[in-house]
Amino acid sequence: MSEQKKSNRLFDEFPPVSPEAWKERIVADLKGADFDKKLVWKTREGIDVQPFYTAQDLSGLSHLDNNPGEFPYVRGNKIKNNDWHISQNICACDVKKANKKALDILNKGVTSICFEFHTDKTPTANDIETLIEGICVEAIELNFAGVVGIVDFSEALLQVLKKHKIDPSKLIGSINYDPIGRFTLKGKFCTTQQDAFSKCEKITKLFASYNQLRTITVSGIHYSNAGATTVQELAFALAVGSEYIAQLSKLGLTAAEINNKMKFHFGIGGNYFFEIAKFRAARLLWSQVMQQYGAAKADSKMYIHAQTSEWNKTIYDPHTNVLRTTTEAMSAALGGVQSMVIDPFNTIYEDSNELSERIARNQQIILKEESYFDKIIDPAAGSYYLETITHKIAEKAWKLFVEIENKGGYLAAFREQFVQNILNEGAKARRQAVANRQENLLGTNQFPNFKEEKEHINPDALKPTDLTKPDAEVPGIIRYRGAQEFEQLRYRTDVYAKKNRRPLAFMLTYGPVAFSNARSQFSQNFFAVAGFAVKDNPNFDTIADGVKAAKEAKADIVVLCSSDDEYATIAPQALELLDKKTILVVAGFPKDSVEELKSKGINNFIHVRSNVLESLTGFQKELGILK
Repeated sequence: MSEQKKSNRLFDEFPPVSPEAWKERIVADLKGADFDKKLVWKTREGIDVQPFYTAQDLSGLSHLDNNPGEFPYVRGNKIKNNDWHISQNICACDVKKANKKALDILNKGVTSICFEFHTDKTPTANDIETLIEGICVEAIELNFAGVVGIVDFSEALLQVLKKHKIDPSKLIGSINYDPIGRFTLKGKFCTTQQDAFSKCEKITKLFASYNQLRTITVSGIHYSNAGATTVQELAFALAVGSEYIAQLSKLGLTAAEINNKMKFHFGIGGNYFFEIAKFRAARLLWSQVMQQYGAAKADSKMYIHAQTSEWNKTIYDPHTNVLRTTTEAMSAALGGVQSMVIDPFNTIYEDSNELSERIARNQQIILKEESYFDKIIDPAAGSYYLETITHKIAEKAWKLFVEIENKGGYLAAFREQFVQNILNEGAKARRQAVANRQENLLGTNQFPNFKEEKEHINPDALKPTDLTKPDAEVPGIIRYRGAQEFEQLRYRTDVYAKKNRRPLAFMLTYGPVAFSNARSQFSQNFFAVAGFAVKDNPNFDTIADGVKAAKEAKADIVVLCSSDDEYATIAPQALELLDKKTILVVAGFPKDSVEELKSKGINNFIHVRSNVLESLTGFQKELGILK
């Protein structure tokens, strides 16, 4: 019997199961519970994620038969392996120090350097010489960012490259010039719109023979850092890329010439599978954009640089940022990016140090050397789930992109404040989700480190970043982190505790142990989020015993932890025994007795539906921490 026949007989024993049959079985197992409410995840993108997917979900997806390196590049541009450049940003304000640091980290696994100029001075040819001294620039990816006087700098760089006889075909890197990105953040161009695109055209032509040196950057990461969804970040980035092609085409460049000099700089968010799908969808959609501009299929590839987003990074319990950036790096690698930066875990509140930078580098090295993420191209291919969300993200991003194009392109839509309004509306909803703990930030609004205290936090790290210029045409977008309001909350307690006793939340546990223990754990976590000291206790025999112990502990807040059935009796008893200055809180929301309890002066209830931020801010006001 042939192997083929054996195979057929084997599969005959396992006939396909239809989606309807799967759902029927699941509904039966739910025993009357609502399928959608229980099992369907509704994302911020407006995509309903099902609990299971089948081959039928992939019907009609035209790109599934394409291999890596083939149009429309959903599976990536790579054909030999999935390698990417491990990149690290270096402040180049002091060129000698920057060179020394570059030489050091290039021996520690980095294959890409980005020199960032945080200065108003245009780097000279001598500065560039100093920066690259001792570096084999043909063996790495070489990038420059934050340059003032981009044309003069580009001419100086070209002079240095020719002096050192660098082979134009071997130099890989970029000059990260993004005037639209600046306009997005600051609400105005540095000089004029016409001058900005004229500079783009000049530096693009200047490096025409350097096939792998990119001169135009599309900074999708700005939207990621403003709390955008994967769909919004992708759509806005596509619109910016399209705007560059439209504007530079007027100056005589072809779509292919522009695209071959363009680099997309995306953020990497914490939604693991959606980020993988985002990068796959990005290549698919950009290839379609390029086709509309008449580019050949070979000239329709998207070059992607990825960097971990700031949005979900935290100041409190900062080592959790390492966990976040690890999964983010995984999703970017599996998504097929060309280069990647992992920001050190502490950069949002202080200068990175040798340890944090080493951890960031080693995260990528481990993904390559121990996990072999660089060996397999697009392992997501064929996954019913990932292929489906790739398609859905692409579909929704394209719809938003077309809406922007119909408004006259990105610049017109931005001047109309269309982009800002979308981001501001999303930010409001996302802040609410964080406040309610519908979106969790480990160590900040959920499961905090009870013993952590901060001596000092830079105030700028605790508030959103608005770089809009005083003379701006329109408001720029506002970047913020989801943890900031909770960090402000906890830091207020830390500052208060320097001169006063740290407020104590005392768990008065009583009644059924299953309820009292569960609610005590919940309540400790709840109050520790605000930096309050918490004290757990074994169950008390009587409420009077519990109140006595609370007084001895000098509790500021007493949290009654019991079952709903007990509260109608024991809550008024506890209130009567406590001092008037002590705050009584009921852990839970006993709906049958809550109105009666409120009529007796018991108004504080904490539960899973509480607005944690609002509740804890209220307690700080009662305790005199917040005036």
